Amino acid sequence: MCVPGCQEVIEKRLSRRGFLKAVAATAALTAAPASIAAARDGKAGPIIKKPVARIVDLTHTLVPDFPTFFGGSQFESDPLFEFETDGFNMNTWTLVEHTGTHMDAPLHFSVDQDSAAEVPIEKLVVPLAIVDIREKAEANPDAQVTPDDLRAWEAEHGPLPRGSCVAMLSGWADKVDGPGFRNADADGLLHFPGFHVEAADFLIEERDVHGVAVDTLSLDYGPSPDFAFHFRWLPTNRWGLEAVANLDRLPPVGTTMVAAVSKVHAATGGPTRVLAFVHPGRG
Repeated sequence: MCVPGCQEVIEKRLSRRGFLKAVAATAALTAAPASIAAARDGKAGPIIKKPVARIVDLTHTLVPDFPTFFGGSQFESDPLFEFETDGFNMNTWTLVEHTGTHMDAPLHFSVDQDSAAEVPIEKLVVPLAIVDIREKAEANPDAQVTPDDLRAWEAEHGPLPRGSCVAMLSGWADKVDGPGFRNADADGLLHFPGFHVEAADFLIEERDVHGVAVDTLSLDYGPSPDFAFHFRWLPTNRWGLEAVANLDRLPPVGTTMVAAVSKVHAATGGPTRVLAFVHPGRG
């Protein structure tokens, strides 16, 4: 049976008046100029407002068997209410924060830096710079993004944008549905690309960057013995995104990324819907 008040709410939602209002609101949004605008600290002033040519979803769909760093499932979804019997659908989730496409908040590898809920929104709507190391990763699954890779990117595309997210495109997202994503050897050691700790030093000391992103399971490369990049990067109150998708559908520069991390108190990270807005003339 539907819980008390459920039927009345459903009828109201499906009323003709409500339907017409929804149609009118949708039409108004569709007619508006394609642009991005984000509020700063709840105020009306825009952070970014640029024309948008297309939008790309950089998020993998989260399923119970999504690959994880430790190997076991970290997500379960069980029905709590079902439409056929209750008049609406609702699930109960059991979830480890760092599962699927997700953010490593600064608190993940620090004592008192920002939790996922505390990362300022102006640091979540940022220019995106994509460093393509697919050729290097194909030759060596333990490849790492180094300062030389970053300097080579700048030689071709100009300085890394201020306040940007620097993303590693290794091609690993194509492996997400098979064992090659974790790429564990006979001893259980993982093998996939990541950022070198010297790249962290370069980005922290010589550039103004808010975050990094990888299309693999970790900011550090798979066989890292000490999570050196994590320990260097996150305690400086910068964040990282892991297991992002579709970076190969974007140009190296000229994209604005939105990292909509779940806003949960004291979270060390969380599932994140990552969207990329490609500006006209950028591919």
